[in-house]
Amino acid sequence: MADSRIFGHTSKMIGKALDVSAKRHNLIAGNIANMDTIGYKPMDLDFNKTLKQAMGEKEPEFLDKTHIKHLPAGDEEAFAMTGQNSQDVDIYHLDSVNIDTQMMNLMENNLKYRTTTEMLLRKMQILNYSIDEGGR
Repeated sequence: MADSRIFGHTSKMIGKALDVSAKRHNLIAGNIANMDTIGYKPMDLDFNKTLKQAMGEKEPEFLDKTHIKHLPAGDEEAFAMTGQNSQDVDIYHLDSVNIDTQMMNLMENNLKYRTTTEMLLRKMQILNYSIDEGGR
């Protein structure tokens, strides 16, 4: 799919952005779920940095393909997303997770996810319009 003219770099980037956004959502949800856990350290990832890292990765060389146009194997852990401590971590108190910060992060991530999904839908609408030969 790397040489496809229909599903090119844009579709690949949109897919990676959705993957990163879903991973970040899981981290934030884990922070909220462990809000009352003593000593829990909230984790987060930098969306832009992780997306750049994911886009820079090349396909693993150990995969065997019978045809060059076959889809790449989807590695679940395609990019390292080790959580980092948030700015507001206080490991000596019970309230190490700030619910306001986590909800703000969740809202921001939701907005990025919805925007990326809208970009994907518009890309598909352009393809649909092209297939219909401009509405003839």
